[in-house]
Amino acid sequence: MDLFESLKDKINDKHLRIVFPEGEDPRVLGAAVRLTADGLVQAIVLGNPEKIHNLATEKSWDLSKLTVRDPEHDDLHAKMVTAFVERRKGKATPEQAEKIVQDANYFGTMLVYMKEADGMVSGAVHSTADTVRPALQIIKTRPGVHLVSGAFIMQRGRDERYLFADNAINIDPDADQLAEIAVESAKTAALFDIDPPRVALLSFSTKGSAKGPQVDKVVAATQKAHELAPDLALDGELQFDAAFVPTVAKQKAPESKVAGEANVFIFPELQSGNIGYKIAQRFGGFEAIGPILQGLNQPVSDLSRGANEEDVYKLAIITAAQTLL
Repeated sequence: MDLFESLKDKINDKHLRIVFPEGEDPRVLGAAVRLTADGLVQAIVLGNPEKIHNLATEKSWDLSKLTVRDPEHDDLHAKMVTAFVERRKGKATPEQAEKIVQDANYFGTMLVYMKEADGMVSGAVHSTADTVRPALQIIKTRPGVHLVSGAFIMQRGRDERYLFADNAINIDPDADQLAEIAVESAKTAALFDIDPPRVALLSFSTKGSAKGPQVDKVVAATQKAHELAPDLALDGELQFDAAFVPTVAKQKAPESKVAGEANVFIFPELQSGNIGYKIAQRFGGFEAIGPILQGLNQPVSDLSRGANEEDVYKLAIITAAQTLL
């Protein structure tokens, strides 16, 4: 089944509430209208109500099933300020919090934290930092998880689908962090029908063919990942060809249960991860879906500022699906 048809089936009739802080943007509002009309999510759009309704009138969009909230004037403010001050544990005064929660991204994140929404999609207008910072401060990571990482679903046609990580957040993760990224990526992969996940921790070395601290890090990360998830099909250190090509795997890593069959690829640092997914996207013709933020207590997704309405629509479906993890 097509990925998004599968995800739609998973979230259908779950009545999941997704908040969109950039409701005045036509790409975002258009996607929210479609999502609601398709019965996939209950959309909450943030912004100036007059501007949002004027835009809807101009586009002939029906907002009757959407919730429109103004972050600068909302009945929830007093309760939100109190919750924010408590969550930040003395790092913000009530006066500071009053101003902070009027920011659309902070307001939206607080709606998720306070269970007034199930997830958030932002980034069409705001930077990644503006989207992710409130999530790290307020929602934070799940128990047992110490960092947020970014993954991409790489899809070509209906039958080819892989997961690449971390391609978005952590510049140079250490062995412990890389192990955690590997385990969290396997969970994400399974959610998106890459199942069973077979995880390869990538390197320029396969099973000791080269030496160096970069290799040592991947070897250590592989061992730590096995300790975190002993039943997970996972191996490293593997060069990409050994991880992906069966004939190469037989030569370079004949004892590996993952080599030649990997479908989840963990890059040793952000530079290679970012380069790798863009090569696959531009040379290989893969659709790069993401970045999908992994490890948060509740899902928050970051759009590219070059996103179109379809990108917003799809990322909202992904965000809703992440609530099921």
